[in-house]
Amino acid sequence: MPQITIPSANISFECDEHDTVLRAALRAGLGMPYECNVGSCGNCRFEVLSGEVVHERENPPGWNEQRDKAKNRYLGCQARPLGDCSIKVPMRPEYKSQFLPARTTGKLVAVEDITHDIREFRFELTEPNGFLPGQYALLAVPGVEGGRAYSMANAGEPGRWDFQIRRVPNGQTTSALFDKLKPGDEVGLDGPYGMAYFRDESPRDVLCMAGGSGLSPMISIARAFSASTTSPDRKLHFIYGGRTPRDICGESILKSLPGFGTRILYHCAVSDTAHPDSAGWSGRTGFVPDLAVELFDDTLANFEIYFAGPPPMADAIMKMAITHKAPVGQLHFDKFY
Repeated sequence: MPQITIPSANISFECDEHDTVLRAALRAGLGMPYECNVGSCGNCRFEVLSGEVVHERENPPGWNEQRDKAKNRYLGCQARPLGDCSIKVPMRPEYKSQFLPARTTGKLVAVEDITHDIREFRFELTEPNGFLPGQYALLAVPGVEGGRAYSMANAGEPGRWDFQIRRVPNGQTTSALFDKLKPGDEVGLDGPYGMAYFRDESPRDVLCMAGGSGLSPMISIARAFSASTTSPDRKLHFIYGGRTPRDICGESILKSLPGFGTRILYHCAVSDTAHPDSAGWSGRTGFVPDLAVELFDDTLANFEIYFAGPPPMADAIMKMAITHKAPVGQLHFDKFY
């Protein structure tokens, strides 16, 4: 099994020949920086000092062949070692996983439609492992090459991982999940991963913002918040945005939680008012960050803020939060592209 050495930190760890440098480091309990885990963000970039690696994904978006390859830099989430390697990467303890990521299988035990294009898939794990609310896993679906990152929707119960997944038109993975996977079938699961998990120790009120299948990690955080006994006077505001009324969801799930209507408050908005499906909508309109400003304006900096959803929405929320002077340390999200 290849040995990976980080001379500057006096660290070495083993990497299975079918694993990547990043995931092997996290499995070993080490704090290697990362975010998306699928080759898009580039935050797990490292330099090869000796040895050889190869990317699992050809030309991943977070890697520039001309610039990075010339400097012998590769992405940790995509780099598979061909033998012993020595690398240079800044290790950071905050990236250590409380629950070490592990590869296992999950048996589909139930499915439930949430909207016309979002469905919850519930899996029982062959080898139980916990996770922090808001984290994600990589799903390996039969017939689909490579893993896809999806966030869990339950609150971290060992042995059961639920995912609320939005169907992507012509998407290979979601087509397989929605059209082919049946209860009793198994998928590969690798996790947990992610840094946008619930900070229960924070005394601040919580603001969750979501669109699309960004619903899943925000529901996970809301469920954990509802069960928490830390700072019982805290409130959680949940904002969900959809293009049309039939895309709006989440409220019925939150209504089942203790504290809904008092500690947990739901807000939603429709963005495409010109769409025929939006006729008759009498609720709020606009985009998620606009609704957050309408509701909280200059108090946004007082929240612990979590968000997930399509990249344009996430970028707009980040811009809005910084404009309203929300400290970066209070913003929690994973960059999925």
